[in-house]
Amino acid sequence: MNIAQMQEQRLEALRLTGSAAPKLPSNPFFGVGPITDATTDEVDSRLRRIAFDAWIEKTYRKFDDRGNDIGGFTTAEISRSMHRGYPADKILVDMMRAIHRYFGFPKEKRMAVGLGGGHSGYTVCVQHLLNANDAAQRVYVDTPRPESDPSKAAGFFRQSWATQLIEMQRFAEKGCESRIHFAASEGVIPAADELAALGISVFVGVGHETTGANAYTAGEIRELLRWLDGDPESRHAVFDATSMLGAMPWEPELVAAVMAKCCLFMPFQKAIGGVSGYFVASFTPHALALIEKNQQDPSWAIPRQLKIAPPVDPRQPFSAKRSVDAGPFYDAAEDRMLGGVINTYSALAFAETTFGLLQSEARVGSVVDLNRRSAANRAVIDEWVKSHPLFSLTVADAERRGAAVTLLKVEDAGITDPAVHARIIARSKQLLGYEGITHPNGEYEPGLDAARYVNAFPGTPGDYRAWVGGIREPEDVVALLENLQYAYLRAKIVVLEEELAKQGVTFEAPATASGPVRKDDPGRAYTVLIADLVGLRFGADGKPDHSEVKAHIEAKGGVFHLGPLGDRAGLDKGRIHFFYQPGLSTEAEILPQTDSGQYDALIAAATFIPKASVFPLGGVRIGAGTGNMGSASWGGGNGEGGTAPLMNTPGINSRATAQMVMKAILRVLPDLPVEELHRRVSAGDFDTGRDLKDYPTAKLEGRKIAVLGYGNIGREVAGLAKAFGMRVAVYARDRHRRWIEAEGFEHAASLAAAAAGADVLSVHIGLGRLDPVTGAYSNAGTVDAAVLGAMNDGAVLVNYDRGEVVDVAALDAALSSGKVAHAAIDADLFKDAATGRLGGPMLPYLPLEERHRGRLELLPHAAADTDHPSRVAGAKQAVDQVFDVIRFRSVANLKGDLPEGYVSAGGRTPPGIGRVTREAVAGAAGQADLLDELRQASETIAAVVGALSAVADPGHRARIVERYTDLLVENADRQRALLDRLGLYGAAGA
Repeated sequence: MNIAQMQEQRLEALRLTGSAAPKLPSNPFFGVGPITDATTDEVDSRLRRIAFDAWIEKTYRKFDDRGNDIGGFTTAEISRSMHRGYPADKILVDMMRAIHRYFGFPKEKRMAVGLGGGHSGYTVCVQHLLNANDAAQRVYVDTPRPESDPSKAAGFFRQSWATQLIEMQRFAEKGCESRIHFAASEGVIPAADELAALGISVFVGVGHETTGANAYTAGEIRELLRWLDGDPESRHAVFDATSMLGAMPWEPELVAAVMAKCCLFMPFQKAIGGVSGYFVASFTPHALALIEKNQQDPSWAIPRQLKIAPPVDPRQPFSAKRSVDAGPFYDAAEDRMLGGVINTYSALAFAETTFGLLQSEARVGSVVDLNRRSAANRAVIDEWVKSHPLFSLTVADAERRGAAVTLLKVEDAGITDPAVHARIIARSKQLLGYEGITHPNGEYEPGLDAARYVNAFPGTPGDYRAWVGGIREPEDVVALLENLQYAYLRAKIVVLEEELAKQGVTFEAPATASGPVRKDDPGRAYTVLIADLVGLRFGADGKPDHSEVKAHIEAKGGVFHLGPLGDRAGLDKGRIHFFYQPGLSTEAEILPQTDSGQYDALIAAATFIPKASVFPLGGVRIGAGTGNMGSASWGGGNGEGGTAPLMNTPGINSRATAQMVMKAILRVLPDLPVEELHRRVSAGDFDTGRDLKDYPTAKLEGRKIAVLGYGNIGREVAGLAKAFGMRVAVYARDRHRRWIEAEGFEHAASLAAAAAGADVLSVHIGLGRLDPVTGAYSNAGTVDAAVLGAMNDGAVLVNYDRGEVVDVAALDAALSSGKVAHAAIDADLFKDAATGRLGGPMLPYLPLEERHRGRLELLPHAAADTDHPSRVAGAKQAVDQVFDVIRFRSVANLKGDLPEGYVSAGGRTPPGIGRVTREAVAGAAGQADLLDELRQASETIAAVVGALSAVADPGHRARIVERYTDLLVENADRQRALLDRLGLYGAAGA
């Protein structure tokens, strides 16, 4: 290509990859090994290992000499050289039984197992089934003759199968190479009549899809079976089943016939799953008879580790009869091993195979389902390639395409130089893996980690090879293909840029964005009204101190103004101006300043904002509830239907409120009359030895508290109550149950269940939704006579939520009957400055205080709103949220609907408050040192607890307790502290 052509090709590849990279497959491993390991990532793999350990302990039990179950074996025990005796022998039989059963081998077929991979299985089969001393024996192998023209592109691996057959005949005393017949091309089965005419007695099938992605057609298999049925005692077929098991794209009856009438070998860590190199090989009864016959007149020595017909009398290795009855076979009819395994094997590897197979069966279904899914995935690939001309399938005949392996070739008309093509393919595999690729200008594209081990075998006419059998979901297969195309095009860009650089054509690296893109207008001054106090502590001038929030605004580049907006034209452009007016209260005061959008945004705490107030860019309420945020700009207090976002700052005052709740409880529980005792002691009117008996109390520990609501405050109250040793029942919707129980609380599905037998009830459910027709809130009167009546006599009610949520008449009755001994209420109380008239949700409670003097504690919604640090923290967060909304149209802590043109930034709460979000986990992941500490602590806990759970023997368990108690407790304490520090303790959230 010339420079112009390369430029054009590069631009086209850039255009085709202009959008984001495709969706990743669930698992990036498409190589031979992990085709049955469906784990998706490192966490899933670790969980699988833990599940495997638990399965071992449950499945393989210890029994004393009286037959009593005394606990399970652990992986640690089995790994310590346990490869003979019990449970190793049982593990071996279990694995062979599972393989034999799942893949549908008939009971009359025996299955051998031995050391080594697929080539060992192949060697075992051909060295036992063939005999150079039998001049009448003819062999057909479905690969071309080695070093012939059709085989030259295959490399040593493909040619090695046929080469071994030739060498066996060539080096045998009575061997003859002419007894071997070869296929004209890879993986072709001749017709039955042709095999019969050639006098073939053993068919060797090793050309099925492992490297070339080609499969036998249903017609070929029928012909082979017809040939076998013509003389079943003298004719035998043996297949490499590495790719065939679970990926036979034929009707089930044909599959069953192959399993019954053909011998199969495979490396089961590939075809079935496992961690070590072992093979299994199945043999028909007629094949076993042939092996028995051959061993009476062998034509070559078979290495000991590959013998499946050892001497019947082990004391006479030369002269004794050699028989398959003494070999390493699983006999399904008798469900036992004959002769065990010749070599030392890994019991854990065998157990893992059984475990993996059982898990696959549970996930995928029977082998019939697995074969069907494999064929379906083949169809998915066919359809995808039809609509993506950049790729072609190397196997042209659709029926001959493999159902386990696909082999793809790139058909890029713009790249005609084979060397350049090879470079692009190599670079694409770097991008598909973890290495990534670097452009000549230094721009780096990190690895996709989408597909590893997708190399085609040397010499095969393809660029990408992948195992895509039925263990994979169709969407995984599509994701693989999409990533192959994307990676090729991105790699093409890099290689073309390298070629252009040789011609002096270079490209500047694109500027990298250093954060979110600003969307505010630099030529405009933005205005924000602060309508409530942002500092509650008094300063030197005797007034509430707002200096911390002022400094925070100025540090962010904003401007702080005392008083209302004046001349807008005089404000600095490109800056956000905050106007502090905490004295605003009534609608008459607020509307003249806000009725025409004078302020772009609002920050408020308790002040009620009228519906007619206009704030085009949104508002933030300091605190959780937004009932006072009445502006139609965001659709009122629910934040629904407006054009501007409504936000809050949840969790800011949660701890302050929860602490005040506990203060209210501790005033009356334990019920020690502290003031009376103080008075008597001060007056010298008390004798500890004589008078103390008159003041019995009961501690908080063991008493039940019912917490209604599992929001930020409810959860904090529950945690504090638990710290006092109280039994905590939390009423919340069922979707919260898992998190409530995970924290050690009791979940109550109903208000009555929570309140039943409670000594304390604390309310934190909020007002709920406002009914626009009735003007009533959905949670008004929720704590009614039924709820109060379910509590223990003499209970305590704390309502530091909203005054309306309690049925005041029901509370009056409960106080009168003694059902409620004490109530603490925190609700708004308003007084008209002109008339002195009182209003607000506290009003109905005032008469109760007169009737139940000393048993009611009434606060003017001061539990949280008097905490200076909380108010300052909330105000600072509100300022941050306003900056994000104006500058980036990014909305944190959205309440209600997200208006068009804005993006949600999720939730934002103080560390340890509220739900643990993905952002919190991502933040923790960035603190490497703390995360390493947490990992070490957690893994230590898992090791000790796992051992205590697994070990049943009292003596052994006692030794573990003696050795590791201090280590367990230290790391449990450390883990909890680290979880709190990283903000990972609590319920999950988005």
